[in-house]
Amino acid sequence: MNFLLKKYVCIKYLLVAFICCLSSGLYAQFRVDVTGVGKNQIPIALNLFVGQTSDLPVISDVVSSDLERSGQFKTTNTRESLTENDRPNLLTFKSQGVEALVVGSVTQSETRKYKVSFRLWDVAKNEDLGAKSFFVNQADLRLSAHVISDFVFEQLTGEKGSFATKIAFVTKFFSKYSLWISDIDGENAKSALNSPEPIISPSWSRDGKQLAYVSFESRRPVVFVHNIAEGTRKVVADFKGSNSAPAWSPDGKYLVVALAEKGLQQLHAIDLSGGKPRKLFESLGIDTEPTFSQDGNSIYFVSDRSGTPQIYRGTVASGQLDRITFNSSYNTSPSISSDGKFLAYISKQSEGYKLFVMNLVTGVTNAITETVLDEKPSFSPNGKLIIYSTHENGKHVLMTTTLDGQYKSRLAAQLGDTREPDWGP
Repeated sequence: MNFLLKKYVCIKYLLVAFICCLSSGLYAQFRVDVTGVGKNQIPIALNLFVGQTSDLPVISDVVSSDLERSGQFKTTNTRESLTENDRPNLLTFKSQGVEALVVGSVTQSETRKYKVSFRLWDVAKNEDLGAKSFFVNQADLRLSAHVISDFVFEQLTGEKGSFATKIAFVTKFFSKYSLWISDIDGENAKSALNSPEPIISPSWSRDGKQLAYVSFESRRPVVFVHNIAEGTRKVVADFKGSNSAPAWSPDGKYLVVALAEKGLQQLHAIDLSGGKPRKLFESLGIDTEPTFSQDGNSIYFVSDRSGTPQIYRGTVASGQLDRITFNSSYNTSPSISSDGKFLAYISKQSEGYKLFVMNLVTGVTNAITETVLDEKPSFSPNGKLIIYSTHENGKHVLMTTTLDGQYKSRLAAQLGDTREPDWGP
């Protein structure tokens, strides 16, 4: 299948049903199903936060789901009624094989805000790893749980978590397309755009304040930039022919967009302060799907200049190109980890389209999925997880996976399909 056709020319016909019950502003909630066996998991116990009531998001459940999704923790529940101010009997937990313990409380203040407090114990070392408290509105209780998850993850692994970040994705329900921004588990979803025409290729700015995307609302592909906080947007690329695949420069000053030129897609830099598009690389083929390295010195993109779609790395300053993929006649959708060590992409194999991860240091490449219609991988900000879309049981769903493919979680909607995920900063 021609990759340009697949991505851009016939996209409004190739995009199939996306999820989301859109009725009176409500959306279908996601369910997180975690599968797989992680390596060297840390056994951690969490208690139901004292003061937690049934009408509020269950803080410990959200933290448990976050930590298990990472593949580095095995969580259990404790019935001990402990707050952040109590000194637990850590020997009892140690005898149960627990290595860490999270306890806490939720109380409503006089200002009708909620005080969320927690403490993390290293059971194995008999150490208090710290406590925190914060006041939040009811709508931000789930966010507070993700913040707790990040604290626990960093204290016990030495690396920053990515649970309090956001994802963007596109849904279709009947004939309605919607661009959504949500927590990483799909909850707290807010619609940024609704349209009867396709929306594709959402791309976060590095500061998390803006989204670029392609909308077909004028019956042709146009690139927009959307200001998240203000809810406003502006047209960035509306040139003759196709305008597609926007990617942000790390400094947020310009976008790289695939524009039609003499019947071919070519990569151009568009300064957001104004000016004409600037062509980046010379090609007699199709160049598309750009994504920047963390330092901004390189752009990874897809080109058929060798005869088939492959992933290349181009140096922004010199224009020097290196071909990166060789394991198939069809390799697309590059995504680079924040440390620059790993490349996630989609490769066509005999059994279908599969998610691959390449170690850019060693060159080792592995398929990490068993599914055969994978799409659009995107790394978490800490580079430990990948979100992607795949076809499962007759519909498209969002999945996250660890880089070795050993631990996956499915964000399953009640109806329809969901695609085009992009993990925010």
